[in-house]
Amino acid sequence: MDLLKEYIQKLITISDTNLNTFCGYFNAVTIQRKELLLRQGELCNFEGFITKGCFRLFTIDDKGNEHTLYFGIKNWWIADIHSFLNQVPATFSIQALEDSEVLLINRENKKKAFNEIPEIEKLFRIILQNAHVALEQRMIKNISTTADQRYLKFLEKYPQIAQRLTNIQIASYLGVSPEFLSKIKRKIAKS
Repeated sequence: MDLLKEYIQKLITISDTNLNTFCGYFNAVTIQRKELLLRQGELCNFEGFITKGCFRLFTIDDKGNEHTLYFGIKNWWIADIHSFLNQVPATFSIQALEDSEVLLINRENKKKAFNEIPEIEKLFRIILQNAHVALEQRMIKNISTTADQRYLKFLEKYPQIAQRLTNIQIASYLGVSPEFLSKIKRKIAKS
């Protein structure tokens, strides 16, 4: 919980009482490597704050291809937000890529926190704004840069994640085949 408290205090001003009340709404869960926290098609009834490990949020298309929207590590949030907010089947699956720990808050407790602790609405507004900006940046880079440039930018922006992933996982995130990613890596190594 200390990690979550530090994270919150960097974003908003909140009393110790309210902070402790809010953190009391979370449950700690340990997830083993390759285990799913959420399966595509299920309802997402939680938002998770990662305290250890690495997760990926991905979907599988009609042809069986995996597409990774993002990876999450310590101090990041993870959820299928559309499913969580609208209580519709999840578009994404959430998988632990290594033994991981996450703090989960369910819908009822989040609503209770919004009603009881006004600062929490500000916290989640800031979190959602930051996530929205990050997704906008990713979208524009996906349509305006080459796969080589996207790979180099990924390595530059997320060095702490890149070394923990397989080529298949990185390729899924970049929107290329693992074979094409191997060609990119060879080309970069030669330059």
